[in-house]
Amino acid sequence: MNFIKEEHEDRKDYILQKDKTTKNVTKFVILALAICIIGVIASGLYFKWF
Repeated sequence: MNFIKEEHEDRKDYILQKDKTTKNVTKFVILALAICIIGVIASGLYFKWF
């Protein structure tokens, strides 16, 4: 079982497809996680928890 299906492959056992939508959603998820991590660090510094 492969995780990523290439555009030229004709198979049905994959989790992610290598296309524009998958790439955009991956970038969005990484950006959202980064913003959350920065927010937790900033609030920890502001409230002197760290």
